[in-house]
This record gives sequence, structure tokens and C-alpha cells, in this order.
Amino acid sequence: MEDVQSIISKNVRLLRDQKKLSLEKMAELTGVSKTMIGQIERGESTPTITTLWKIANGLKVSFSELIHAPQPEIKVVRHEDAQILTEDDGRYRVYTTFPFDDRGKFEVYRVEIDPGGSLHANEHIGGTEELITVFEGSLDISIGDEQYRLKTGDSIRFKADRTHTYKQFGEQMVRLQMILYYPQ
Repeated sequence: MEDVQSIISKNVRLLRDQKKLSLEKMAELTGVSKTMIGQIERGESTPTITTLWKIANGLKVSFSELIHAPQPEIKVVRHEDAQILTEDDGRYRVYTTFPFDDRGKFEVYRVEIDPGGSLHANEHIGGTEELITVFEGSLDISIGDEQYRLKTGDSIRFKADRTHTYKQFGEQMVRLQMILYYPQ
């Protein structure tokens, strides 16, 4: 299996080429420096989740278009084979279950957040919705100025075109499933 950094490198370059963007224009659209974009494309730097979201939003593509190779029609994802990205010193982990596919307009992730862990997410492409179900633990989620606490078995659906924050609450790790739906 190809490593994530190599896939990201190829996909960022391919998307920039497809959109006929210079490094300067891509930096302007994404808020990521030309230097960093160049390093990502050459495989010299592994971007953070936040940087990947900036690139995805600036290019108006899904997050998983950056981190996955094209998908076959039928795919079984084994737990041990799922690609993992981390943030917040490893306390926030995202496992890709089903990456974005033009046929479905959605992507599915498993997320684990250790005690004290959190992630601040910038607004996604307009119209994007997130659907989250907590399977274990408690999650505090801020969406704009609104606050919600989800416990085991709770779900939430919201427009993700505004900033939002996920924060583990309590003593227990949070395990959840996140679906991102792109209607466009």
C-alpha cells in the first residue's frame, strides 16, 4: 500500500495541474504558502490536517481527494489497513473508512479523541454537511457560537460551512463516525 505522504504529494500536484494554477495562485486560494505547497508536492513535508483542509477548501475539493488514490467499485476496509492522520500531538486521530468518490458525494471517517484532545476545523466548502454519531465517550462540539455535548449513541447533523471544534469531554476516549456530505 502506498504511503499517505506520497499520495498527498501526487494528488496536490495533480489537482493544481488540473486547475491550471501556479503555486502563487494556489497559495492565494488556500492560504498555504507557496513554499509549503511546493514541499508537499515534492514529498518533503507532511501537512497537518488543518493544512489539508485549507487546501481542500481553497481548491473546492473534498478532504479525501487529497489523501487517497482513486477508489475501485467495491472496497473492503480492514481496521488495520485504514489510513490514519493525527493532530493535537496524536490525541486526535482520523481513520479513513471510505474516501470521497464522485459517485456518492460523501466520505466516511472513524475518529478517536483521547482525553484532553481536540480539533478546530475551519469552514468547509459551502453546502457541506457533517453527520456525526458518537459510539463511545462524550464529545463537546462547537459550531459557530453554539455548543453541544454528545454522549454515547447521540448524533448530530450540521452545515459545516462555518468553523467548528471537536473536544473530548470526561475521562474516556471518544470514538465516533463522521460522514461529510458534499451536495455539489
